[in-house]
Amino acid sequence: MNKELILVTGGTGYIGSHTVVELQNAGYDVVIVDNLYNSNIEVLDGIEQITGKRPHFEEADCADPIAMRHLFEKYQGISGIINFAASKAVGESMQRPIMYYRNNLNTLMNLLDLMEEYSVKGIVFSSSCTVYGEPDVNPVTEESPIKKATSPYGNTKQICEEIITDVINAGASFKSVILRYFNPIGAHPSAEIGELPNGVPQNLIPYLTQTAIGIRKELSVFGDDYDTPDGSCIRDFINVVDLAKAHVIAIRRMLEDKSESKIEIFNLGTGIGLSVKELIASFERATGVKVPHKIVGRRAGDIEKVWANPSHANNVLGWKAEISIDDTMRSAWAWQCRLREKGIM
Repeated sequence: MNKELILVTGGTGYIGSHTVVELQNAGYDVVIVDNLYNSNIEVLDGIEQITGKRPHFEEADCADPIAMRHLFEKYQGISGIINFAASKAVGESMQRPIMYYRNNLNTLMNLLDLMEEYSVKGIVFSSSCTVYGEPDVNPVTEESPIKKATSPYGNTKQICEEIITDVINAGASFKSVILRYFNPIGAHPSAEIGELPNGVPQNLIPYLTQTAIGIRKELSVFGDDYDTPDGSCIRDFINVVDLAKAHVIAIRRMLEDKSESKIEIFNLGTGIGLSVKELIASFERATGVKVPHKIVGRRAGDIEKVWANPSHANNVLGWKAEISIDDTMRSAWAWQCRLREKGIM
């Protein structure tokens, strides 16, 4: 059983918590650091319920260098890091750009400084398909051009990738795997963990499920005049558990010295583009529950259409998205219903 210690920043968040489950199921020892700005401490109960083990947890801001140094001193021998600690909403980043640059860049730079000092072997960086901007051709590959970002959020992901590249090219001792996600949705099939942002959801699916259960009046579909078959934006929606499993493969690859180079980049998606309207239809088909929705104007920063060519990850990592969109929708609804049972939402 592998007992290497993995630091998961932002590990009580949506993708982070699902990844902690997969890491613990794979035998890794995990320490989570999170400031709980957009997550809840009760997530640790869900992780423990699923895996039978409660991860180590430290409440701290990863953008605070002193707090992070204390953490590295306390947990000696961290083998690898998976960095999820970032502000992540396109719309919010258009309104609060300084917060996004300060949080996302400082967090990464603090980690890279400490990795070198404490001999951490590698970092898996949570990047995004937003680095491709508005692509000229779909599906996008890892060789597709990096276009000007359409939002401060997307720009922070581009800059963070550049920082990692520059630091490693300057002679850093560690490696990195950069994972460019498309659009993670759904919840763990146990309904013990899922997406639960604080306040009004910035992402589509929690807003959709909260509307379906009656918490929100209606879902806004941002734009129906895009150059797509039904006029709504097209995305590559990937199940969060499939996504989480890719992180375990990536961290193991680095720790076992199987990386082909010191920096590797992989797109993580299904390879299928679905429109927002198609996603709503999928939810209604899978659950039998109607979603009240209305068309509103386009949202600043949104990309018209983007989906992945995931063949590089399929072939090199041996990873593939496997969970169907309907099963993903059912998992999201089961999670929302569980929250209602608990009196949370």
